Amino acid sequence: MAILKVAQMGHPVLREIAEPVDEEMLQSDEFQQFCDDLLETMEEYEGAGLAAPQVHISLRVVVLTLDNQRGPEFLINPVITPLTDSTARTFEGCLSVEGIRGAVERPDHVQVVALDRNGQPKAYELTGFPAVVVQHECDHLDGVLYIDRADPKTLAFLREYRRFGPLGEDADYEDEEGLEEE
Repeated sequence: MAILKVAQMGHPVLREIAEPVDEEMLQSDEFQQFCDDLLETMEEYEGAGLAAPQVHISLRVVVLTLDNQRGPEFLINPVITPLTDSTARTFEGCLSVEGIRGAVERPDHVQVVALDRNGQPKAYELTGFPAVVVQHECDHLDGVLYIDRADPKTLAFLREYRRFGPLGEDADYEDEEGLEEE
């Protein structure tokens, strides 16, 4: 296994729409090795999730940990559907946007339909922190960074964020544990 290099904001791969994974690729040893490497990289950087474009591979693959009991899981070719008009705002960070945090408003109840790394279909509904993580990671598959969705008045460097707390009129937003190095 290998730790992969994480692309930083400004690298073009982060703005591409990632390619779907086909069945033949899914079954290949190379793809399965890539999944192992993606997981190892996420764990090395203590992220809540990691998308393939973040490691310079433009494929519709994410690995994430929705909760500690479930452990890490893969979503291949995921489709997210909001199930409510209700939203929640949380402070997010990203391994590809090192050292910055900002408040992002997202639907707080979503459905996810995807394949696992072995090609088996999976579908579930998510709320709260897991809904935030899956939306953040899947945005990477469409060339979207969380700062594109963030309230600009809440953006802060991590050092100042830790020192002074959240910025903006909504400073009472909950900072989701685990998104710090997402």
